[in-house]
Amino acid sequence: MKVLLINGSPHEHGCTFTALREVADTLEKNGVDTEFFWIGVKPVAGCIACRSCHRTGRCVFDDPVNAIVERLEEYDGIVVGSPVYYAGPAGQLTAFLDRLFYTSGSRMAGKLGAAVVSCRRGGASAAFDRLNKYFTICNMHVVASQYWNQVHGNTPEEVRQDAEGLQTMRTLGENMAWLLKSLEAGRKAGVPAPKREPFLRTNFIR
Repeated sequence: MKVLLINGSPHEHGCTFTALREVADTLEKNGVDTEFFWIGVKPVAGCIACRSCHRTGRCVFDDPVNAIVERLEEYDGIVVGSPVYYAGPAGQLTAFLDRLFYTSGSRMAGKLGAAVVSCRRGGASAAFDRLNKYFTICNMHVVASQYWNQVHGNTPEEVRQDAEGLQTMRTLGENMAWLLKSLEAGRKAGVPAPKREPFLRTNFIR
């Protein structure tokens, strides 16, 4: 079992990483392998709706999105972390996720998904809601915690003082580890995955 943790902050070891690290430590204590991916500080192209990925299975922009696409089968779960900018996730992260999920939505089905947000004061729930929409449109299983998955602080040191926030991260890690083990046990017991109907697309313009 392996979980990918995507750090969407421009600060590699900042507040968002501090929250994700708490989740990863808990997963690892429960025997789940983890891997971090940092988006970095270079510009990330947004989706240009060329639909090239529908033909090739890869994004037309050959950047780290494709590197993750090629390794999706390795991951049983994905945790996406972001700072809060104007009550939303970081722009580079949403551009990255738009392309990742559009390219690989069908390959996300059945995986576990969770979002983590970091803010100084407000806007966390709106950013958290936005990130969860990537999971819920792709037949992923969204992992919850004891509160919305958020930490507060202006620096990593301040985040470490957010006792409730860090506990929320640990609870998220415990819940994700338990669900991964439950899914594995179900597969070993012969429980089949849900059957998918052919996708229907309704056009409301008549």
